[in-house]
Amino acid sequence: MSSRTIRALALASAALAASTALAACGSDAGEAKSPTAEASSIKLGYFPNITHAPALVGVGKGLFAQSLGSTKLEATTFNAGPAAIEALLSGAIDATYIGPNPAINGWSKSKGSALKIVAGSTSGGAGLVVKEGINSAADLKGKKIATPQLGNTQDVALRAWLKQNGLTTDTSGGGDVSILPQDNATAVQAFAQGTIDGAWVPEPNYSKLILESKAKVLVDEKTLWPNQEFVTTHLIVSQKFLKEYPGTVKKLLQGHIASVKFIKDNGADAQKAANAQIESLTSKPLKDEILTAAFTNLEFTYDPIASSLFTSAKHAEGVGLLDPVDLNGIYDLTLLNDLLKADGQPEVTDKAS
Repeated sequence: MSSRTIRALALASAALAASTALAACGSDAGEAKSPTAEASSIKLGYFPNITHAPALVGVGKGLFAQSLGSTKLEATTFNAGPAAIEALLSGAIDATYIGPNPAINGWSKSKGSALKIVAGSTSGGAGLVVKEGINSAADLKGKKIATPQLGNTQDVALRAWLKQNGLTTDTSGGGDVSILPQDNATAVQAFAQGTIDGAWVPEPNYSKLILESKAKVLVDEKTLWPNQEFVTTHLIVSQKFLKEYPGTVKKLLQGHIASVKFIKDNGADAQKAANAQIESLTSKPLKDEILTAAFTNLEFTYDPIASSLFTSAKHAEGVGLLDPVDLNGIYDLTLLNDLLKADGQPEVTDKAS
């Protein structure tokens, strides 16, 4: 074999080794192609509920599609947080609007590897409404109170509040106060029929029970929180998707910001847009008076109100619905804050206090 042939083979071998190394680096799961890397599509989850109004408006008015450009938006709706989290964990969706406790559970279940909270969405709009004659926590002893689902955000809030007031509960409906997890439509009907004594629910069912069934407010949850702010809904993204396609996540957040702005700036038109999307998804739009009351009781915000998430986790641990979990790292607000700063808006924090 000539020296020229040997040299050519050596060069070819070196080139093959280099290309193999580069391919190995490029196939590393979750490694970003570049800070502006974009996906061909993004699968977004949300709920047909007024507490997800930024998603309803963003999808319904095409604000996400406009910001995403050539990236196709594939929107999917869910009726419960656990189902949305399972979809995210399995890769069926890339991002979703969701409540705090399902996000905490997803973080815990995946040992901090599955998701990042990338923006706030909604604050407030939940509480305990009861029938006449119940005027204090002590009056709830022996009563039946509904929540949307065992371990969901409102269920944890009720159990923590009862514990703080010296009342016991358990996960099977026993204790001083019988907690009955049931879907919101069932709870509304059960209250009207008198088979439950109250419910800790989010909007619009909070306002629906007050306006249609003459329930009285025993606890407006915002009164329990500093500055009357607590997270009801926020936006989470798969860590894998965020690492691989930060450019797409940034554009999704641009659509989110545009949607929240639209809601803040357009009042009645925003309510109509959200309700129109609910009608298209469920064929059951909200009545005007309930829609208006619900919007009045909610605040739409980019701020994830991180301090309330950490407190909610402690509440869940305290009532035995969550093992101790380290939430450090659950937020990645870098892209959101870049966009807010560029828009001349105040940045938000991921601090626990």
